This record gives sequence, structure tokens and C-alpha cells, in this order.
Amino acid sequence: MLVKVGTFNLNNLFSRYNFQGEIEAIAAGDNTIEARYEFTDPTSYRVRTFMGRLVKGKDAEDTVRVATRIASMDLDVLAVQEVEDIGTLKRFVIDNLGGLYPHVVLVEGNDPRLIDVAVLSKLPIGAVTSWQRAVHASEPGTPVFGRDLLQVEILDANRTRRLFTVFNTHLKSRYLSPGETADDANGRRSRQAEVVASIVDAQMRPDSSYIVLGDMNDPPGSPFLAPLAGSARLSLVDGLTNPTETRPAPSDDPPPSGTAWTHRFKPSGQPADYELFDQVWLSPALAAKQTGAFVERRTRLTGDGSDHDPSWVELDL
Repeated sequence: MLVKVGTFNLNNLFSRYNFQGEIEAIAAGDNTIEARYEFTDPTSYRVRTFMGRLVKGKDAEDTVRVATRIASMDLDVLAVQEVEDIGTLKRFVIDNLGGLYPHVVLVEGNDPRLIDVAVLSKLPIGAVTSWQRAVHASEPGTPVFGRDLLQVEILDANRTRRLFTVFNTHLKSRYLSPGETADDANGRRSRQAEVVASIVDAQMRPDSSYIVLGDMNDPPGSPFLAPLAGSARLSLVDGLTNPTETRPAPSDDPPPSGTAWTHRFKPSGQPADYELFDQVWLSPALAAKQTGAFVERRTRLTGDGSDHDPSWVELDL
């Protein structure tokens, strides 16, 4: 039984329902125009702001682009990041993916940008655990995750056994808020990695089948991911050391040095940095069953609907 499991940062998949506007006639004092709005579920519509600015719905063309990429990969289990809410995700699956994934899980997290992590699956889902309230020992009064660590059991088609467990997360980005330093951001990412490692270690046995994946916002060799990627107690195996690209990377000067990258950042006046932010780490039990690794490569340097490229592994279960 071949199973494909991957991760994709959808880059702000917000719903199109965000109402703002001005009717010039009303603004000019014309009271002959009557407007009426009715919503079957008023709580599902809201004006979204972040740092004083309106958060807009994802561009329709970019939404189609990410949907096209997801459909072309046709994964069995897909962990996603940067999704507004469960309603938006379910509507995306129906409208843009033709109902490709019957099982959808999302738990609202803590992020002020309203972005969450989620899991889409063709296979049945068992127990779901959110770790959004987990804390680090150094800051016991504050949740350590800006988004969440979402733990989801994936079952076989008959729901008779658990195939594996996925832990989907989205660690602290390199974006710096006002007053925040790079040391602050790196320190928080490191604390998040520590908590992920401790949770996985407590939840799983040494011979368990599980996957830790998501947008780590640092390459696998980063010292800030060492608590997770370099953890001797977990012995995780990098599933994307030499992935196959679905197509050659767009032309750049200089080009990326290999295929193990999913994120490109071009500092002003400097060469672009190519790094593997979107990672798939396998438990030893699953690493022994890996048959392939892939990246759905972008066609444009800036990305196709997202500034991240999705990545996945193939397992023979």
C-alpha cells in the first residue's frame, strides 16, 4: 500500500468574505437606495485586521494556482499551514479541489494574523489533539505556539488500525514585529522546537509510526531546530535529503545548489537564498518504509500562488 504524505504552506488562504466598500450615492446623501444583507451564519463573516490593516481574501487566481498544485500532487494526506478557519478550508476543498479530501481537521490557534494549521486526508482520521496551549518551561504563563502543533491519527480505509500519526506545525517566522529582534524570533523558534520534541517524545514510543512536518521557517541544519531535528531521543530521519523535483527550477543566477529547497528569499542586491523550510521528518519505523521524496516545483521564481513549494514523501505501508 503506497501512501503519499506532504506539507504545503498555502500563503494566507483567507476567505473571500470580507466586506468593505462605499456606495457613493449614499455617501452623497441619496437616501433613495435601500440595501439589505442576509447571512445564514453571521458568525462566519467578519472584518479581519492585523496591525491596523485590513486582511483581504486570497487572490482568486492564486487560490486556483495552489489548488492546481494540490490536485497535481494528489497526496493521500496533506498538512497545510496559513489557513483562516475550518469553514474557509472546507469551502476550498469543495469549490477548488472538487471534494478531493473528505476528511478535514483544523483547530483554531493563537496567531493574531488568524492563520492556522490543518490536515486534509483521503484516509479516515482517528483521534485529534491540539497542543495550542502548550508552554515552555521558561515562559509558563504563555502558549509557546503562535499557531499550533496539531496531532492527527491516520487510519486505514476500514478504520481497523492506525497507520501513523502526523504532527503538523508552523514555527515562528523570520518576520520581525515592531520591537522584535532576530534573536527574539530565533529564540522563540528554538523553544517551539523543544516543546515539539518533548510532546512527540511523550506521545510516541520508539517503535511508533509518526511524521513531524510543516513549515519550520529554518533549514534542517539550523541550530534553532536542533531540539527537534537533532534530537537523539527521537532519532527522526529527514525525508527530504535529495527530493525529486516535478519540474526543473526556474532559471536564476546563481541557481540553487540542489533540489532540497521549498522557499526562496532574495535580499536586495544579494543572491537569492534557497532553503528547505517545508520539512517532513519520519520516525525510524516509517523511514524504513520510505520509497520516494518529492517537491512540486514552482514555475515562477516568486512562486505559484504561494512563496513556498509543497513537499512530500512516499511510503510503502
